[in-house]
Amino acid sequence: MRVLVYPHDLGIGGSQINAIELAGAVHRLGHETIVFGRPGPLVEKVRELGLEFVAAPEMGRRPSVAVTRALAGLVESRCIDILHGYEWPPSLECYLAARRLTRVAAVSTVMSMAVAPFIPKHVPLTVGTHQIAEAEAGIGRSAVTVLEPPVDVDANRPGLDLAQGELRRRWGIADAGHVVAVVSRLARELKLEGILSAMEAVASLPAGMRVCLLIAGDGPECAEVTERAAQINLRTGRQTVVLAGELADPRAAYDVADVCLGMGGSALRALAFGKPLVVQGEEGFWELLTPSSLETFLWQGWYGVGSGQAGGASTLRQILFEILPAEGLRAELGDFGRRVVVHRYSLGHAAEAQLATYAAALDAVSSGRRATFRELEAAGHFLRYKSRRLQARLTGRGSADDFNASPVAAAQPVQAFSAGVSGPVARMAGTSPWRSRP
Repeated sequence: MRVLVYPHDLGIGGSQINAIELAGAVHRLGHETIVFGRPGPLVEKVRELGLEFVAAPEMGRRPSVAVTRALAGLVESRCIDILHGYEWPPSLECYLAARRLTRVAAVSTVMSMAVAPFIPKHVPLTVGTHQIAEAEAGIGRSAVTVLEPPVDVDANRPGLDLAQGELRRRWGIADAGHVVAVVSRLARELKLEGILSAMEAVASLPAGMRVCLLIAGDGPECAEVTERAAQINLRTGRQTVVLAGELADPRAAYDVADVCLGMGGSALRALAFGKPLVVQGEEGFWELLTPSSLETFLWQGWYGVGSGQAGGASTLRQILFEILPAEGLRAELGDFGRRVVVHRYSLGHAAEAQLATYAAALDAVSSGRRATFRELEAAGHFLRYKSRRLQARLTGRGSADDFNASPVAAAQPVQAFSAGVSGPVARMAGTSPWRSRP
């Protein structure tokens, strides 16, 4: 099988790292795999995995006519079987490129917290949570599957030599005390509220605990984060918040941590390193991963919505205040998290599941089925989306990341989901089973 994988960009980020690592795993199973996109920092990772990279043309408006033509040309010249787009712009461009060709299937993966309604409903769709899959099936998508964000559990594990000492020296992180780490894009949608809340939470811990918050990442809200970090460091009289910027290889940031904060794929990579995880969300949501909270995250993804931003810092402060001094509990939770990732999120399992999706998509193409009504329905959704975007820009209310700004988890209740992971139940003595919400 010849597969072209098209991440939404090649800057550092969870969806695109998942796309590239999964492409590498499919390649190792014996399939020809090309990564397509605009050049960015992750091109180096593409090449490290032995994958071919093909640069996309300048894009302009999305979906891009130039990109669609380039994709169609690659299908013809390289005999591509599958065009696989990640997030909505590549998904639409892959679909449009494949539409007039007879032997290629377009598939879509959306790791955002909601799916764009203008991805045609007959396009094979993969999402990252069971909650989102149920919502999409409920509105009539005919082929939707769940592939939880995969993790390379060999490349992300305890005991690797990742120049951890160099990271500490460069950023002045003392060996004494505790490190709380977050690896995240500094974006307003989903991320910023929690990052600012984490800074306040760590700053409010007793000075004697010597806790440092390490933030690895960059993005459009870097200036606001930098300003807040400077204020906190001035107030506390030390490097309470360390901004490491975007790291080409952020694994050392996970590994030096005593506790990690995060959501989505970043949360899972933290677990792969055997670190206790406090899951970050919105509206004040922070929750420690334990056996009793696992089922929630298996259903709704590694994210949550609380009852209001005001209580977020105090909720996280309490979790950190209790868990950081408890070395034995941290070790137990770290071991539990590592087992969860190995059991459910390994890259090898994900590659096999992805190949099954590709095979089903090719079967559908060979049947010759078309869905003109679905195309017209999607076009209507897209025109309404563009109209709303224009209105939002004119009124100054635009969002840089539309479908992370309206997550499915904010609109649907939590449901139970079977975890299927064995191991000891870790709880703080004298507390409830760590379902901490403001």
